[in-house]
Amino acid sequence: MTETPQEATAAATHDPDRPAALLEFMSTGWAPREESLPAAAPASSYCSARRRALAERFPGEVLVVPTGGYKTRANDTEFRFRPGTEFAYLAGSHEPDAVLVIDAKGDAVLYQAPSMDRSTPSFFTDRMYGELWVGPRPTLAATSALLGIETRPLEELDKLSGKARVVRGFDARIESLFDSEEENDTELAVFLSEQRLVKDEHEVAQLQEAVDATILGFEDVVRQLPAAVQTTERWIEGVFGLRARVEGNDVGYGSICAAGTHACILHWTDNDGEVREGDLVLLDMGVEGHELYTADVTRTLPVNGTFTPRQREVYTLVYESQEAAIAACKPGADFLDPHRAAMKVLAEGLERMGILESAESALAEDSQLYRRYTLHGVSHMLGLDVHDCAHARKEMYTKGTLAEGYVLTIEPGLYFQPDDLTVPADLRGIGVRIEDDVVVTKDGCRNLSAALPRHPDEVEAWMSGLREESLDHPPLREH
Repeated sequence: MTETPQEATAAATHDPDRPAALLEFMSTGWAPREESLPAAAPASSYCSARRRALAERFPGEVLVVPTGGYKTRANDTEFRFRPGTEFAYLAGSHEPDAVLVIDAKGDAVLYQAPSMDRSTPSFFTDRMYGELWVGPRPTLAATSALLGIETRPLEELDKLSGKARVVRGFDARIESLFDSEEENDTELAVFLSEQRLVKDEHEVAQLQEAVDATILGFEDVVRQLPAAVQTTERWIEGVFGLRARVEGNDVGYGSICAAGTHACILHWTDNDGEVREGDLVLLDMGVEGHELYTADVTRTLPVNGTFTPRQREVYTLVYESQEAAIAACKPGADFLDPHRAAMKVLAEGLERMGILESAESALAEDSQLYRRYTLHGVSHMLGLDVHDCAHARKEMYTKGTLAEGYVLTIEPGLYFQPDDLTVPADLRGIGVRIEDDVVVTKDGCRNLSAALPRHPDEVEAWMSGLREESLDHPPLREH
């Protein structure tokens, strides 16, 4: 018994030779396995409905949705696999290299690599997929039962060809297998993004679970802030990452743990700076749940638990702008209405602080001077991707109206750069953002992250309570 060329390729370059006697020995003497099929996953009926809606949108056409495979991190190590968003939305599977095909009759088939049995050496020679290297993969029967979809061996996909619409960017081999046109493929991607704009009840529940886990992560961080003072921002990142891996799949995006002037850098993810008493720390973090729906929450906290008067002034202004934005979030409102409401409050506050001469002039479309200090929009869609529905048309998203079932962030901020001579010296280096995740309801919106304090008084009281809990158990010993 010898290795196939594919099996040999999968082995690492410097692996020792495997004598035929070893290959034969490794393939015998294993106990038979009894398979108990799983119950249908809670998401399976929702995925089935989504597939039907997709087939109805493109009747009589073949639709191909690959999930992609492992990506190399360095040499022979890979990043942890994360399914393609469109594939996860329609199939609910987390297996790499799988492909969903909806045929011209509207029937869906999932093509997946079968689990490796012990009849060939692959189970112990293949570093990427071998069972003794990475653990057992689900059988086709188990996958079919779990996901409620016909499942066939991946190799059968090679028998298919012809004209199709393909979700691009995940699997070049699959793209080459079918005859597709870029314009048609783009239309498919746009529809799938717009299909995800309205979240069903299962999706909202998944997002709530992700938010709830995120709140626990913020509590963990507050308890551990003294350790961050003794180390760096990376202690915060690590503490939150632990919660994300225990409660969910991972973090939904690179955690932003920005202390001091780093808070003025919108996507600060190096997280290697000092955490100092008396400074603020801006924490933009989210847990990605087991079904890959992610939270996206930001709080700006005083490291020592108490805002200085100037910090509180800036924080309160951002809080008031967020309140105005949340109030503007309702069905039928323009997507940008929450942004406009927040910017008006911020510009008027900047005028009161003497930073802007005139809020009205600064808000004018041909001026927008306030943006020097606010930098970004207030909302984006949230779901399987942290910036969800990315391929939706502008008229359905940023230039569209809000509808019941939309889930979006509300995240105004103020950022006074440390070298900005247009602001008073005692404001330079202060950055504040407050971000919550809301679902649009019949008559307004519901804040999924409302359990995490926002008002400055509540923030200080919350931090004080958590810090008192941890006093008897300091996270690091004094040196």
